[in-house]
Amino acid sequence: MKLSIAIADTHALPSAFVVYRGFEESIPKAAQLGYHGVELALKRADEINPDWLRALLNESNLEVSCISTGQVYADGGLMLTHDDPQKRREVVAIFKELIDMAASFGQLVNIGRVRGPIDGRSKAYVEDIFVEVAQELCAYAEPQQVTLILEPVNRYETDFINSVPEGVQLMERINRPNIKLMPDVFHMNIEDKTVGPELSRHIDFINYIHLADSNRLAPGQGHLDFPGIFGDLQTAGYDGWVSVEILPLPSPDLAAKQAADYLLPLVKAYNEQLALTAS
Repeated sequence: MKLSIAIADTHALPSAFVVYRGFEESIPKAAQLGYHGVELALKRADEINPDWLRALLNESNLEVSCISTGQVYADGGLMLTHDDPQKRREVVAIFKELIDMAASFGQLVNIGRVRGPIDGRSKAYVEDIFVEVAQELCAYAEPQQVTLILEPVNRYETDFINSVPEGVQLMERINRPNIKLMPDVFHMNIEDKTVGPELSRHIDFINYIHLADSNRLAPGQGHLDFPGIFGDLQTAGYDGWVSVEILPLPSPDLAAKQAADYLLPLVKAYNEQLALTAS
């Protein structure tokens, strides 16, 4: 298991849900705090120069855990299930460029609210569009060994795919090996019957996990049982990324430090126990 933190560039939209802003400053900060990687919140692939990014990551001894796409949706309401086929093509083109980038950085591309809401449309109609688009993107990503990761999001932020079981049903319908789920324990605390047991039960469909406490602050600042969640993940043998996506409060630096101080010992113990189990 490795720990990552979500960051965006300084010109990111105000709505970007990240802890840090400014790649040049934030990546070294994440390294100093002990994170193993950074989750890049991008609006377009050309926001960042790959050679420059590679050099900065090497200097900081960090990896990209995944590329997240919340800003694609925030930028004018672009979504993969838009009623207008031409609008959908625009979003697909953006995603293909992000997939190209992910081939060299992390090999994971998130699909959050950019999937689009139902918003008064037929659920079957929206799902049909999403399945078709997801299958196309999976076919494009597979030769580059890139996996798409769909994030269930709570009902107050979208009305399409709120819980982990709903996500699993959609995965089964898409039926492609390189699309998985990206559960967020904050959303799960609202939508799912349990958190840790539900993650364990659906572990075959999970390839990345967002961590935030019940109040969207750093883990340890709310009431979620993270040792219990880690225990369930350990039982299931999860060995992927966990990433901090929290409110930058009381300040970005303090939020990032609180999360690292709380989670890194859990991750260390987790990996030690996994190693013992494997031996």
